[in-house]
Amino acid sequence: MELKYEKIYAPGTDVGLKVTKGHFATNHAHTNYYIDLTTIKSRVSEAQEIARALVHMYLYDMVVDTIVCMEGTEVIGTLLAEELTKGGFLSLNAHKTIYIIKPEFNSNSQIMFKDNFRPMLNGKNVILLTATVTTGLTINKGIEGIQYYGGIIQSVSAVFSALDEMNGIPIKSVFGKRELPDYMFSDYRNCPICKEGKKLDALINPYGYSKL
Repeated sequence: MELKYEKIYAPGTDVGLKVTKGHFATNHAHTNYYIDLTTIKSRVSEAQEIARALVHMYLYDMVVDTIVCMEGTEVIGTLLAEELTKGGFLSLNAHKTIYIIKPEFNSNSQIMFKDNFRPMLNGKNVILLTATVTTGLTINKGIEGIQYYGGIIQSVSAVFSALDEMNGIPIKSVFGKRELPDYMFSDYRNCPICKEGKKLDALINPYGYSKL
């Protein structure tokens, strides 16, 4: 049985974000909403609307050489690169184009890039793009990984973010708690929904859900 959704909207885009309220567990926390980004990440028309909304949040003198895509945001990242190019954003790459790459994770859940991708990071101006930011633990791994390989973080961007910044770096998001003010997350050991005796509805991650 599928979850039932409602759509919320944000200024600057006609794309609705599908959300459902309940009791859900991520890798890092419990939360009271599941946010379904399936079509936003895979349908070109929706991904392009998200890319356009993000571009309007950037300073027009920002230099972008590389977009690092996490959590399956490669389609959005590709369209974001196109929108940045059309908008006149600069790239210092020799070919005057923007690289689109995604990281790997090692057995310790640390972010890594193979040697052939490192020239796309070292000394490059980077946008870190992700689907959702809840606790910020995953995005922090991304920031640390990019900086380890010599990348210069210009922006952290997300479709939805419950946080405004991470380690002093602002997070630009199309949707946030302004659209979903009662969104909450908590450590699983101190979850108020668990304390009410309510069972989990599903296990969730950036790629979907598994109902319990």
